[in-house]
Amino acid sequence: MKKSTTITIGMDLGDRQSELCVLSGARAPRRSSVRTSPGELRRVFSRVKTRAKVIIEAGSQSPWVSRLLHELGHEVIVANPRNVRLIAQGHRKNDRVDAELLARIGKVDPKLLSPIQHRGAKAHADLLLLKARDTLVAMRTKTINTVRGMSKSFGVPLPRCNSDSFARKVEGSIPENLQLALAPLLDMIEELDKRIRRYDARIADLVDDYPELALLTQVKGVGPLTSAAFLLTIEDPDRFKSSRAVGAYFGLTPRQRKSGQLNPQLRITKAGSSMVRRLLVLSAQHVLQVRAPDCRLKSAGLAIAARGGKNAKKRAVVAVARKLAVLLHGLWKRGEVYDPDYHDPAHAISA
Repeated sequence: MKKSTTITIGMDLGDRQSELCVLSGARAPRRSSVRTSPGELRRVFSRVKTRAKVIIEAGSQSPWVSRLLHELGHEVIVANPRNVRLIAQGHRKNDRVDAELLARIGKVDPKLLSPIQHRGAKAHADLLLLKARDTLVAMRTKTINTVRGMSKSFGVPLPRCNSDSFARKVEGSIPENLQLALAPLLDMIEELDKRIRRYDARIADLVDDYPELALLTQVKGVGPLTSAAFLLTIEDPDRFKSSRAVGAYFGLTPRQRKSGQLNPQLRITKAGSSMVRRLLVLSAQHVLQVRAPDCRLKSAGLAIAARGGKNAKKRAVVAVARKLAVLLHGLWKRGEVYDPDYHDPAHAISA
């Protein structure tokens, strides 16, 4: 195990080349460049004989880079780019300056970087299944909207139906003079349907690797997709001291801009994973449906909607989504059986 050191390294990651800035004691900063590849980074950082504090900014390259540097025995701090405005909005913005800023802030107080925690390699790979499926769903939605728009321009409104049955149900409604243009699009939609179903089957099988998923799907309205996205994004429930922090983690809490006597009601932050936030909102909508079974969570949402006012229903859905995130984390962390009479996991019945 490498000994601790006062060396702090700021690293601005680039697709092909990354800039390094090394701070050591009172010495002047040392700058260098390194090719952004596993072999080259391993070669360079394995030469650092003592344990360095390496500061990088979250991005597309940061997950594998942080895992590799951690494997080599270094302390890695991944800065949240949303909170490092000194870098994002600086007047002198270039890769060398960014690397030095990361190093200097990390040396003084890493908490100023609002560090984030990357998930492990397996959880990351499994989460990509969900993201790949999400991409196909977006492609299918866009193609369906294109078909509807083209048909409407010829005065042929297509019947309303679910996305997964669209191609089959509208095939007979397409006019002869539009077949040449729209038939290939319908074939594409059918192919996307098949591939999405294959992803669904793989995601359903994740319960074999993550038995905790069964705890989350106890809640009506939370299916394999939402539970898997929630679990894989967080990965470790102990990273949160309180379940109530999970709502803020997924951007479901209001922004704050309190000053003096002013405390305006603002929109939610929309921080964190947009995919998980969207799935939690969809699950909340299922919970609030008329035909959904009664539960404490549904009652809380309906009470908010009943207050009336502008966007009362939307506020109710977001509130239920936030409470749902808190509930799911509590069930997962304590391994409890869900009691629908209580939305607070502290009141759940122990298994």
